[in-house]
Amino acid sequence: MSESPAPHPGPRPAPPHAQSHAQSHAQPPAPVPAPLQAPAPAAEAALAARALVKEYGPTRALAGVDLDVPRGQSLAIMGPSGSGKSTLLHVLAGMVLPDSGAVHLQPNTPGHVDVTSLTPDQRTRLRRERFGFVFQQGLLLPELTAEENVAVAAMLAGASRARATAAARSWLAGLGLAEHAHKRIGQLSGGQAQRVAVARAQITEPEVVFADEPTGALDSHTSAVVLGLLLETTVDRGRTLVMVTHDETVAATCARTVRLSDGLVVADTARGAR
Repeated sequence: MSESPAPHPGPRPAPPHAQSHAQSHAQPPAPVPAPLQAPAPAAEAALAARALVKEYGPTRALAGVDLDVPRGQSLAIMGPSGSGKSTLLHVLAGMVLPDSGAVHLQPNTPGHVDVTSLTPDQRTRLRRERFGFVFQQGLLLPELTAEENVAVAAMLAGASRARATAAARSWLAGLGLAEHAHKRIGQLSGGQAQRVAVARAQITEPEVVFADEPTGALDSHTSAVVLGLLLETTVDRGRTLVMVTHDETVAATCARTVRLSDGLVVADTARGAR
C-alpha cells in the first residue's frame, strides 16, 4: 500500500516574476452568449410563425414552433392525435391567439400583417378578406342553397349581392356543380358539398387557404377529386394551401409535409410537387 502524502502547509505565494508570467498567458473571459433569436421571416414567405406557444391548462399544444410557408406552395401538417397540428393551423389562421410568439402574413412585403397583434375584429376581417377555409364537414349552412352558401362569403367580404351571386355561379360551374347550384346542402352528396366548400373558400380570391381534414369524410375516389380541385384552385393559381391531414396519401399530394409531435416540429420534408 502506498503512503499518504504528507499534509501540505498551504499554497505559497508565487514570486513576482512568476505572477507576471502567468498573467501574460491568462485567457480572456469567455463572452456571454447572446440570447437565442428566431430566424427572420423568409422573403418569399406567405406565412411566418415564430416561437409559437399555446397551452390549454396543463397541456402544451404548441411548444415553440418556428415555421415558414412559402407563397404558392402546398403544405401538409401531420402528427398523431394531440400533437398540436390543428392548434397550429388555427393559430396560423388567426382563429386562436398563441400565448406567446407571432404569426406574420406576407412578411417583407407592403401587405405585411402581424396577425397576432390584431384585435378580434381585425382578425375576423382578415379571415373574411384574405384567408379561405375548407373543413372536414364543410361547415356549410344547411338552410341555404349551394349558390347562397358561396355567395354569402363574398358578401361578408364586401361584395354586392348581384356581384357575389354571379361569382358564386361561376365558381360552382367551374367545379362541375352548375346543375346543383339551387339545391340545399342536404340534397348534395359528401363530395358535392365539399366542392361547394372549396368554391366558398376561393370566391374572395384569398392569399392563403386553410384546410382541416378536407377529405376525412370522403371515400378514396371522391377524396382524390376534391384534392385535385383544391390544388387547382390554390397553388395552380399562385396561392398558398395549408392543410391538416392524418392521411399519408393526401399529404403526398402536397409539396411539403411538416410533422408535429408534442407541440414541436420533428420533421420537415419537401417533395418538389405542387
